[in-house]
Amino acid sequence: MKKIIFLSLVCLAFISRAQTTKTISGVKVPLSITVGSKELVLNGGGLREKYFFDLYVATLYLKAKSNEAGKVVYNDSEMAIHIKIVSDKVTREKFTETVREGFSTVTHGKATKEQINKFIGFFSDDIKNGDKIHLEFVPGTGLQVKKNGVLKGTIAGLEFKQALFSIWLGDKPVDDDLKKALLGK
Repeated sequence: MKKIIFLSLVCLAFISRAQTTKTISGVKVPLSITVGSKELVLNGGGLREKYFFDLYVATLYLKAKSNEAGKVVYNDSEMAIHIKIVSDKVTREKFTETVREGFSTVTHGKATKEQINKFIGFFSDDIKNGDKIHLEFVPGTGLQVKKNGVLKGTIAGLEFKQALFSIWLGDKPVDDDLKKALLGK
């Protein structure tokens, strides 16, 4: 009887631990996170590839799951995009170039030149394989940018968040397959 109880407890512990993360393209991601004071759930996630190179895994966290890009982009509630770099091909220079290119094609929101430069300035140190970049929006505070758990800065304004999230979720996303994956499709 003691063996059965012990095995049952081990199984329950394993199941509960297994239910706190999900593996996306080889990267373990949490099923929920806290942004501000709100608990967010994993909406979806996927791999960003370019020219057959795996670059990063991105995940989208929302208060409630949604597969409607416009509603996500325009929503003024806590949300986050987390990125884990999975390639040595992603450098600070390439990242900066890609960010500028992404903002030039956004279809929602608005980002001023000053906001874009401030955002890029948060990444003045090297970017390397394994780095974690968290883009977390808190209403009334703005978009908080963290790298490897360290707050790099905040950019106020819903329109900036809309523009930034539009890079992945807008009408002209950086990657159509990644957009679908972030929306849980």
